[in-house]
Amino acid sequence: MTIILTGAAGFIGFHVARSLLDRGENIIGIDNLNAYYEVSLKQARLDQLKKYENFVFKQIDIANIDELNDLFEKHKAEKVIHLAAQAGVRYSLINPVVYANSNLLGFTNILEACRHKNTEHLVYASSSSVYGANTKVPFSEDDPADCPVSFYGATKRANELMAYSYSYLYGLPTTGIRFFTVYGPYGRPDMSYFKFVKNIINGEKIDVFNKGRQSRDFTYIDDITDGVIKALNKNPVDAESLSKESSDNIPVFNIYNMGSNKPVDLGDYISILERIIGKKAKVNLLSEQPGDMTFTYADIEKARKQLGFNPVTPIEQGLESFVNWYRKYYGVTV
Repeated sequence: MTIILTGAAGFIGFHVARSLLDRGENIIGIDNLNAYYEVSLKQARLDQLKKYENFVFKQIDIANIDELNDLFEKHKAEKVIHLAAQAGVRYSLINPVVYANSNLLGFTNILEACRHKNTEHLVYASSSSVYGANTKVPFSEDDPADCPVSFYGATKRANELMAYSYSYLYGLPTTGIRFFTVYGPYGRPDMSYFKFVKNIINGEKIDVFNKGRQSRDFTYIDDITDGVIKALNKNPVDAESLSKESSDNIPVFNIYNMGSNKPVDLGDYISILERIIGKKAKVNLLSEQPGDMTFTYADIEKARKQLGFNPVTPIEQGLESFVNWYRKYYGVTV
């Protein structure tokens, strides 16, 4: 099978691509290699993927419809995994136009390319950020997602609605995955766990927002990779529709939460890192950051039942794997 995978040099994209390559799939990876965080890390991921004979990489910006159409025309892919996006909740407060360009225009271009090339199945990245101001926990796919508290979350919710319309109008099979704080080796340097590890090792202060009164549903990258591939393999025609009212008209649209279903308080999370690293954290307690959610907590029963999604990595094990990778990658001695 040939699969087009956007965001191939990204954190999740790299791991998903590597897993699919290991099982013999042909992967056409695309990425614009933007400088939102260190490009050298993106290149290091790509260097590993380029070792596979069944991997082809093209540096393309998904906002460029002509380049995207040319790639879809040249490579006849049965399925598409769309993970490219401008990431980061806090950066969306500073530069929302970048998010509109990548997450809205770029996603429209992906939908159009899939429609015209009769793609069998589009799996795309959404986010727990769509739940925004929701107070009911755990977050369920049946809950309203109408109050995102960040522009990043708003673009991800918009992606879900855009996919719904393409499934409805054109019969394009789409599956959205709401990721919950994915972490692990080769992770994103803008994420809290990455910053915390770096600063604790270097003896620098870590910024802890909302005075530490936060919890997150951390999900290890290996569990997420397994979930994405299971979603890709699922025949979307057999999946339940978003609502009973639309089940006859939209048999090809679905959304799944993918989290650990085990939220961790920020204080406990920092304590785990301290034990693994062997150093106490110097904490800088700050007020609540605009756009941040106080907690995330995934109801994953739908993904369990329909996909067989079963996250198994404890937070202690996952964070230890990340710290070991960080020390090796950056040459940090114990």
